[in-house]
Amino acid sequence: MLKDYRDRLFLILITIVIGIWATGNSYGQEEDGAMSTDSLFIPPLTYEYIPDATYDEMDERLKDIEGEIPLHFNDRVKSFIDYFTVRDREYTKAVVRKSTYYFPIFEEVLKKYEMPEELKYLAIVESGLNSVARSRAAAVGLWQFVYYTGKMYGLHADWYIDERMDPVKSTEAAARYIKSLYNMFGDWELALAAYNCGPGNVRKAIRRSGYKRKFWDIYRYLPRETRGYVPQFVAIMYTFNFAEEHNLLLDDSEYWYPMETDTIMVRQFTNLKTIAGMLDICDENMAILNPAIKRGAVPDVNKYFSIRIPADKKPLFVENREMILDSASRTGKKELEILAKNTVGSTYGRDKVIHRVRSGEVLGKIARQYHVRVADIRKWNNLRGNLIRVGQRLNIWLLPNGYTATARRKKPVKAQVKMENGTKYHIVQPGDTLWDISKAYNNLTIEKLKKLNNLKSNKIKPGQKLVVG
Repeated sequence: MLKDYRDRLFLILITIVIGIWATGNSYGQEEDGAMSTDSLFIPPLTYEYIPDATYDEMDERLKDIEGEIPLHFNDRVKSFIDYFTVRDREYTKAVVRKSTYYFPIFEEVLKKYEMPEELKYLAIVESGLNSVARSRAAAVGLWQFVYYTGKMYGLHADWYIDERMDPVKSTEAAARYIKSLYNMFGDWELALAAYNCGPGNVRKAIRRSGYKRKFWDIYRYLPRETRGYVPQFVAIMYTFNFAEEHNLLLDDSEYWYPMETDTIMVRQFTNLKTIAGMLDICDENMAILNPAIKRGAVPDVNKYFSIRIPADKKPLFVENREMILDSASRTGKKELEILAKNTVGSTYGRDKVIHRVRSGEVLGKIARQYHVRVADIRKWNNLRGNLIRVGQRLNIWLLPNGYTATARRKKPVKAQVKMENGTKYHIVQPGDTLWDISKAYNNLTIEKLKKLNNLKSNKIKPGQKLVVG
């Protein structure tokens, strides 16, 4: 803090010195008639006033805003407050700017699930209020869901659509997940820690601490990232509530204000840019309203999908619905389908299988086995290099008829049919996989097999009866 004070004092002194020099120099030239003061340009120095606050003041302010979630103050929290209010003020202003758009959405959902309103600040720690944020661990959206956790809470994700980017749906998923974590630990700080590193790591920290059950008691046993996670949440909450005291407020024109919206329902390929053009909607606004639509289009689906548009455009859409949807269904469809099939890591139109790495296998060999690219396997499994380990499970996404049996299986699976009460069953044999079985029954897809048999994974065992018709 002393250094910050010295820096500010230095800037003030420099400003005064330059001002005195400029004044004296221009007066002399005017008297000599050589040049007027108007011809001497000295660029103005811009200086943003950064108010200071003492340690005790910050402590008292946090006590004033503490609600259901504890807001402990210490040196770790203070260091984050200093970061948000002094060292990276531009980042703070950016999230303050977007908060007017996202916070009303968060508040409505949190109220619906009877959750503390202050949890809305957690999305800033997670994503900086960037609805399309993607982490190195492949966590996506405002609330940074990884694929499997998102799927567990009803967030669909494929090549075209990723509901982890949808503000409303992802916030509902986050509220449900955090609520389950709070019910698990009975403590809000531990629930927040578990949201970051997983409940397993929190339980491990509790055991290593001698079964203490408060965040700051198990702090040293948590992963490094999580040790900064809860302090950041407290610091962000402080910064937003005392933005004016730290000169972090913006002009009214700088804030993102939510517009009144309505939805249209489609169940066919629909190009958003075409709809935007025909309804005179800015492409950027269309993208902001529909961040879950990754490719600018909705694919052909078996269920209705909602597209959000400005409410004042809904009457025009209703009046011309048939013409607009017909045009939107024709534009860019073939181009996107070609792109979907050839983009590295695409899962469009593919079935997923799990490959368990065996001794001696490398990515190139596995790629040849499944007729996919090494780059695809790396993308599907978030691998940075080619290193894999024995026993590792790899996600492989296969095109229909894209897999050729290898030495692992010399002969295709034979139908092992058993009829019971008019239902056709396949009796699983040693070595059978869902993929092999799907090929034995007129290309019955893996997803269809799983749905018919209420399977949550691809795991099956010899002797098991699977419905195939």
